[in-house]
Formats: sequence, C-alpha cells, structure tokens
Amino acid sequence: MTRPWTFPIALDPRTGALVSQISRAIAGDIRRGRLQPGASLPGSRTLAATLGVHRNTVLAAYRELEAEGWIETGSRSTRVAADLPSAPVRGVASRRGTAFPLEPFAPPPNSPLPPKGTISLGGGFPDGRLVPTDLLARALRRALKAKVAPLDYGDPQGDLRFRTALGVMLGEMRGLAVEPSEIVVTAGSQQALDLIGRALIRPGDVVAVEDPGYPRAWATLRAAGAKLAPLPVDGEGLVVEALEILLDQSPIRALYTTPHHQYPTMATLSAPRRMRLLDLARKHRFAVIEDDYDFEFHYEGRPVLPLASSDTAGCVIYVGTLSKVLAPGLRLGFLAAPSAFTETITAHRSVTDYMGNQAFERAVAELMEDGLLQRHVRKMRRVYEERRAVLVEEVGKRLGTRLAFDLPTGGMSLWAKAEGLSLPRWAERCRKEEVLFHWGAAFDFHRRPIPFLRLGFAALNPTELREAVRRMAAALP
Repeated sequence: MTRPWTFPIALDPRTGALVSQISRAIAGDIRRGRLQPGASLPGSRTLAATLGVHRNTVLAAYRELEAEGWIETGSRSTRVAADLPSAPVRGVASRRGTAFPLEPFAPPPNSPLPPKGTISLGGGFPDGRLVPTDLLARALRRALKAKVAPLDYGDPQGDLRFRTALGVMLGEMRGLAVEPSEIVVTAGSQQALDLIGRALIRPGDVVAVEDPGYPRAWATLRAAGAKLAPLPVDGEGLVVEALEILLDQSPIRALYTTPHHQYPTMATLSAPRRMRLLDLARKHRFAVIEDDYDFEFHYEGRPVLPLASSDTAGCVIYVGTLSKVLAPGLRLGFLAAPSAFTETITAHRSVTDYMGNQAFERAVAELMEDGLLQRHVRKMRRVYEERRAVLVEEVGKRLGTRLAFDLPTGGMSLWAKAEGLSLPRWAERCRKEEVLFHWGAAFDFHRRPIPFLRLGFAALNPTELREAVRRMAAALP
C-alpha cells in the first residue's frame, strides 16, 4: 500500500477554534474535489502530530465532519464519505478554465499507446527491449559513485566528458571536425529544435521545410514564431530548385531538412543538390538545420556524410540523437554548430531546464569510450537489416499488388504507395484487426490525403512483423 503524504492544513489560533478550522479545511477540500469520495484520511494520532495539536482536537473535528455527512469513521480507518458526488459540490468554480486569456496552440497529435494486443507499425522507433540495460546500469552506478559529484548542478552545455566522446564519434563516423565547445547536449532532438528556434527565429521569420515532412518539427518551429514555407520532395530528396524559387521571392531565416533519410519518404539528398544547397546557404546567409535522426542505420553501400561535414561557412546546425541507438525514453540528443551559436544555445538552455542528467551523460560517455556503445550499434544494424528484409518479404507476398515501394538503403521504415486503396478506410479496418500504421495525410503539410503509408519495422521482431502484415492483408477491403 502506498504510504500517504503529509496532510496539509494551515491553522491560526487567532482566527477561531482549532476544531472548527480543521473541520472547515477538510470539508473545503472535499467541496473542491481535492479529496475524492472514499479517499483515506490520516489517523487522528498522525494528523494531530502533523498539526501540532492534541489528539482530542482532531477527534472532535472528525466527529463534527461525520455528523455533517462528510466522512465515515470505522474501527481502523477514516475516509471521505463514499456516497458524495465525485465532482466538486456547492457551486465551487471549475478549475478547468483560467481567469486569464490564453493564446491558442495546437501541437501535432501524439500517437497514443496502442491497446494491448495491437501491433503498431507507426513511427521509426527502435526496439527498447534490446537496450543493453545491464551495461548501462553498471556504467550509471560507477558514474553515481564518482568523486566528481554527478548530482550537483553542472554545465548547461552538457557534461564535458560526454561532449568529448560525442566529438570523437562525430569525427570518426560522420566526418565532422568539432570541438566539445561546439556541441550542446539536449533532452532529445526535439529539445534541440526548440532551443534552436528560441535562439535563431524571430516572429514572422520564414523557415523552409520539406513536404511531406516531420510535423513535430513544424510545430516546434511555429511555436518559435516561424512562418513555414513548404518545399516539395522527390526521389532525390528536397527539390532544391523550389528553394531557389522561394529565395527569389523573399529571404528565409532557415531551412529544416532531413537529407540522409528524408522523413518520411526515406529518400537521400543527391550529391549535386547537397552542393547547391550549401552554396545557396552561403550566398543568402540562411541557417540549415540538419536533422540526422538515424545516421547509424545504413545497410547498403557507404552512408552519405552529413551536410555539416562539407560546411565551410558555418551555415549548418547539425542535430543528432542517441534515442534511435538506445531508446526514446532516455531523452539524449545533441546539436553541433559554430561556438558562437552554441554559446547562445547554452544561454537559452540555462534558463529553461538549466542542464541535463550529468550522471546519465557520464554513463553513456563511458560506454562510448570503452567501445560498448559502438558494438551495440553494430548489433542493432544487423538486427534491423534482418527485420527490414522480413517486412519487405511479407509485404511482397501478401500485399504486393496493393503496395509499391523502393527498398530504402537505410533507416527504420518503409515508405509505400497504395494502389487502388482508400487509405482512411483501410486504416480503420486495420485498426479493427488490431494493427496500426501512419498514412500520408499525417505527413503532408496541408493534410492532403496523399496515397502513401509509412511502415516502421525496427521495433518489431520477425514474428510480430509477419503477424502485422497478415492482419493488414486480412483487413483489405
């Protein structure tokens, strides 16, 4: 049984009898709905000790409340009367509203947790069941026992040891030459985008985004005051010619892009477009926010290096995450940019949540220094490549006449085109078959019902993937 919290009642001997003050306070809490019908109340000895009064004073207050029907006392417990209405009574104002005006804000809908028994192909999530929790727990214990206190306030920019390890990783794997001073650790890539928006964007600034694209990034940029300008995407990624047309019409403050595995189409930005994009950024002096959310998972050929690795003018703000390597719930991301910008970002970080989890950052730094995280990444790359193959085989076997797609060279999802299907109707029939997926309208800037769906495979094992596709086939209209 959960131990009750201390019961707060403010008493003032100057304002009347203590018995009446106690009874009025408890009755008031019941009226407001803070104490619900059937809720336990502290024993008379416990409450008397908490309030610093004689036990008989509390007993007298309880007798008064019982006589008025507010509470019920038994041989071993005292509770709020069970037959009271659950909502606040006697005309007390609802607390759902506010006494001050609010600015409307509608974030993109969160994907709810699927009901038990439902298989979700939504998102490009990793399999949290495969996180090396034993290694992580061991490293975390060592971090907590370190002589340098990991639970005190630390650097808002992130733990230096972790930033140093990140710098090594970015240099060896992604071709970025960055110093620890050019890295800021964040609570996931979403916080990195939020901080970038606070530091970079002024109300009314135009920010170009990919369409289809990532709605959560759009919402974050809008919250910073940006006016978004959608740009089309094709098989070679962002259509840079459309960006040139936009620049001829008006200046832009920034471009948000996912060039490695475009979200959600999985297209890789071609080399000529990469070079042209960087030229435009230098010429027109706008920031390129490069979200490289799943760089580690490239299965065929050599992974394409980030735009930031070719940036010589300081245009690119590089955003990365370890959520796909480990698990989203660990909330571990980062951004890399010229030190003048990371100083500004750090200042913004210091007035929001001030700092991240130093102990956890040091634990992950140890895994990186020992090569254990790298080994885990290699393992996950093999696992996810196998799962991609299973999904491709099952879709081809059961849905081959209805879905067409290009095999992605990396990533954690398929982007498939539906042939001769009403996706809203099929999605609803799939929901009844207990299988979920995201379809085109969720990623289109104008919420148009484009005939595509995104199937995430990394979070499901082969048995779950086969069953998911079987249910999708059973739900075909």
